[in-house]
Amino acid sequence: MRRSDEILIVGGGLAGSEAAWQLAQRGYSVCLVEMRPVATTPAHQTDMMGELVCSNSLGADNLTSPAGILKGELRYLNSLIMEAADHSSVPAGKALAVDRNVFAGYITKKLSGHPQIRIERREITELPEEPAIIATGPLTSPIFAERLRQVTGQEYFSFFDAIAPVVFYDTIDMNKAYQGGRYGQQADYINCPMNEEEYIKFCQALLTAEQAPRHEFEKDVRYFEGCLPVEVIASRGIDTLRFGPLRPVGLPNPSTGAEPYAVVQLRQDNADGTLFNLVGFQTSLKWGEQNRVFRMIPGLENAEFARYGVMHRNIYVNAPKVLDGSLRLRGSKALFLAGQITGVEGYLESTAMGLVAGLHVAFCAAGLQIPLWPKETAIGSLLRYLAETDPKVFHPMNVNLGIFPSLDVKIRPKSLRCQKVGERALRALEEFDKNCLK
Repeated sequence: MRRSDEILIVGGGLAGSEAAWQLAQRGYSVCLVEMRPVATTPAHQTDMMGELVCSNSLGADNLTSPAGILKGELRYLNSLIMEAADHSSVPAGKALAVDRNVFAGYITKKLSGHPQIRIERREITELPEEPAIIATGPLTSPIFAERLRQVTGQEYFSFFDAIAPVVFYDTIDMNKAYQGGRYGQQADYINCPMNEEEYIKFCQALLTAEQAPRHEFEKDVRYFEGCLPVEVIASRGIDTLRFGPLRPVGLPNPSTGAEPYAVVQLRQDNADGTLFNLVGFQTSLKWGEQNRVFRMIPGLENAEFARYGVMHRNIYVNAPKVLDGSLRLRGSKALFLAGQITGVEGYLESTAMGLVAGLHVAFCAAGLQIPLWPKETAIGSLLRYLAETDPKVFHPMNVNLGIFPSLDVKIRPKSLRCQKVGERALRALEEFDKNCLK
């Protein structure tokens, strides 16, 4: 059980792991409680800390993208999650993708070997005594989620997050598929080309395929637009997929020199290159239907699936109503929420909120006022979104240029504008670190 000198963190996902690391590195004793394997979730497969369940991609990794800006800030702040990602990276063009098992194994080893961190395996069903961090994530257990709803007095929202299937590389027919990156850039993707007839038949099969049944508590389906199931995208119009995840632009077939009608892309999923996931193919179809429909894709007729796609419920609080702007539960002194449950969307956005919660608990423990993060940073922009958005229209948010303050001058193209925003963000973070964090 928790000792009186320990800061309790509930949840060993990305946010909880990052919060524990930040506190331990500053000399605080941490009790990190993870319910797996005592209690399981619909999506996790292991009991390791920081397990990734949706995709192995952490997004773009340079200052010409908002995701890259956030990565730069996390690296500057000595993020354990970024350290693990860099350690376990696999080829993915300009994106940062990881070997999931190596990634989670690295985080687990670092945390379990830290002298200031003690890990307990049990399910917590009541809100913990302060100081504490709740980082139970999008798959918070129903009992704890209900308790959190009762305590906050606010209805939490639920939406669905779908996981893409993974196939074995050696079962892909490379006589039909080809390697290559968009516009001739890094050839880290496998491309499965479709002609018009193949594409139309595939879309029709998606629309008529049987979906997995949902639990009663999952009947109110509200999808996050950044992670739509492929069958939902297909339902929005016959051309929606080929102007979305199946767009063929910049991917000419080397055997013909022409762009296909549509292209399904596969991305390397592990360091050995034996597994590839179907990019943008999050799905809620029954496993047997996935076998049937996805094998209609040229090159995947005989594909063997290492993992089928699944759909699970995600929950998050209405942050502008429930939190005080510093991720602290309103009415408490040192009870913080962290990660995706706060209303951010994305692996590294969740990590950033874990890092922030850890630092803010440290300020409280030291009897110091929590500082205001600079709005010019990705982290500060996310915190401002959680605090200042109209509660009536609040929904999960990724890091994007729209939440950063505008530059004083208009800059084109977008990549250069993003780079300038990123350079400004890192300058602001360095100043904030020097004046506030240190």
